[in-house]
This record gives sequence, structure tokens and C-alpha cells, in this order.
Amino acid sequence: MSMPDSSDLTRRASLGAMAALLGSALRPAAAADRPLRVVASFSILADLAAQVAGPVAEVSALVGPDADAHVFQPSPADVRRLAQADLVIVNGLGFEGWMTRLIGSAGYRGPVLTCSDGLKPRAAPVEAGQDHAGHAHAHAHGHGTAQGGGGAPDPHAWQDIANARHYVARIRDALVTARPAQAELLRRRAAAYDAELAALDRRIRADFATLAPQQRRVVSSHDAFGYFAAAYGLEFLAAQSWNTDSEPSAADIARLIRQIRRQQIRAVFVENVSDARMVQRIARETGAVVGGTLHSDALSAPGGVADSYLKMMSHNAATLLAGLRGPAAASR
Repeated sequence: MSMPDSSDLTRRASLGAMAALLGSALRPAAAADRPLRVVASFSILADLAAQVAGPVAEVSALVGPDADAHVFQPSPADVRRLAQADLVIVNGLGFEGWMTRLIGSAGYRGPVLTCSDGLKPRAAPVEAGQDHAGHAHAHAHGHGTAQGGGGAPDPHAWQDIANARHYVARIRDALVTARPAQAELLRRRAAAYDAELAALDRRIRADFATLAPQQRRVVSSHDAFGYFAAAYGLEFLAAQSWNTDSEPSAADIARLIRQIRRQQIRAVFVENVSDARMVQRIARETGAVVGGTLHSDALSAPGGVADSYLKMMSHNAATLLAGLRGPAAASR
């Protein structure tokens, strides 16, 4: 058997080196070819991210449909999912008090996008009987509650579509950073979705502009609609603060009932993440009508009336308008 000459050995060595270089170059490319693994803290953020990402990412939510993020308890499966994520998306403003511990438990070292960064949050008012931790009380939200009002920041910024558009822009930028090769597609999808959000915002504003001043008072389960109220000229009353892990006291409920009677509010609304019994009791004791279910902190299950952000906002607006325009509201 003949031995290879020196030129053959050199050629083989060169080919081997090239293969090694190509292999090392192709491994990152293969990773970039798979969809990004994006984990959002709750279902509303997951939908916003999915609308922008399309095929670029697989988006999942830690807190799923009809679930309350305020009282979420992570499971071992959540820890594993977070550990495998390429991007984590959170709301911020104190909404996910459990997230820092969960990230630590998962050993996650990747980027964390806080959607509310750059917004000026509304501050929950501090009144008699309420502390800065947001314990339950009855109070009004709306025109009289200005940004920077003295309490803890209200985390429910997505209830104003203008803020959701801010979220979408930040999600777009984070995805472009993670997948620059898909930047054109991501920007195109974000622009199309932003146009849908802007159109819905205009429609809701026009619809609520038709309400008389005496038709603009709303009672809901917990204090999640301050941004919605400020955007569309409503006044919300709630027995429970924005943090649902504490129950309203009997004095809180009694105070709200007196206010409803005094102001002759005839429609009250339950929420998909709250216990309906409190609102039903208020309705019985005041003669108010339960006007329907609003979606505050979570989407509905797939196939439901609010299984996307656009459908949620449209459903909430239609439900409120129907209740406020009803015979009882019109008779005030």
C-alpha cells in the first residue's frame, strides 16, 4: 500500500480545518434558524408578543387565560420553561412580584424586556384606610386621579390602548435585537398590528363620546381600569384595590354600597379573574344590575370572547357601553 505524499496530507489537513470552521459557523446559524423561545409573564403580553413575532418566535405565558397574575404560584414546569427561554417579557410596575425569584430559581441569564419602561404610570390614590401596599378600599378612578397621585404605581397600563402600542414597539425592538435577520418581517408585522390598535382606539373613543356625563360611572370587582377610565372619560369605583391578594373589609364594601346608592349607579360589572360573589352582593344590596363580565388581567380561553388583546378591549368596551346605555342608566 502506497503512503500518501506530503501534498496529499497537506490537502487533507486543509479540508479538515475548513470542515471544522464550517461546523463552528453553522452551529450558531442552526440555532438562529429555530424560532425564538419567548416567555411572557401573563396571557395579554403573550398575545402582544405573538402578534408581532409571528413565525419568528414560539410565545408562551406563565400565567394563562382567566388566571390572576397577582396570586400566581410558579410550578417546576414554569421554572424549566423559563430556564430554556431566549427572551422573557414582563409588564413591570410591580405587577409580577414573583418574577425576580422565579428568574433566580431558573438560573435564567438572558434578556428581560419590561414593557412599561418609558411610560409615565398612573399612581393609585392613597386615601383614608388605604396604605401604600394597595390594600383594599372603595374609591373612584377616573378624571380626578392624576398621574403621580401619591400611591404605588398602577400596573394595569395595557388597559389604555395607547400604552399597548408602546408595549408593541418595545417588543418589536427586543425581537429585532434577538433576530436581526428577521428585522424587516418583524417591523412589518408590528406596523400592521399597530394600525389595528390605533383603529380600535379611535372607535372606542368615538363610542364613549356619545355617553352623557351621568352615564359614565362604573363599578367593577377590583381596581384594574384606571387607565381605561382616564383614556375614555369614565369613572370607575372598585371595592378591591389593584392587588387582588387582599380582600376588601366589610367597612370597604359598606362604603362602596353607600356611594352607589348616593350616586344612583345602576350597573356593576364582574371580572374574569375575580370572585363574582362580591359584585353580586353589591348588586343585591343596591338594586344595581350586573352588566356583564370584563376582562382585566387575563385573556379568555382560546375560542372565548376575549382570547386576544384586540378582542378583549373590544369586548370590554361593548360590555360597558351596553350596561351604561341600558334602561336603568338612561333613567338616571
